[in-house]
Amino acid sequence: MASTKLTIQFIPYSEIDGLSSGERIKKLLKIVLSDKIVVLQGKLKAEEEARLIEDTMAMIGHIKGFKGVELAVLSHKSASTFMTGVKSGIAKFLVGDRESMTIIGPASTIREIKKDPSKLEVMLKSRR
Repeated sequence: MASTKLTIQFIPYSEIDGLSSGERIKKLLKIVLSDKIVVLQGKLKAEEEARLIEDTMAMIGHIKGFKGVELAVLSHKSASTFMTGVKSGIAKFLVGDRESMTIIGPASTIREIKKDPSKLEVMLKSRR
């Protein structure tokens, strides 16, 4: 019986903080293309998520066995006052959203990602 392994790579926000949008996408895709699941502290900007999907779609059919990516973001939502919300908004603008978590993985490995406000469930495809 052949053994299979799953690799999950944690990327702290500080590791992508100083990179340009293009460099962030390239770094994340490089990891995913090596058949790893990325757990990213924080989340990408909306335009970076869109570019990641666009770049991924362009790769399908050009890279053997590559079927795209699955992506999900889990964000912490808490009740807050107006001032807390303003402070949080300013902090996110200055240092990025570090309270969220993003999961990015190869579609050949991840069957489905289900999320609700408090958890993510990642269902994997069986490897044979």
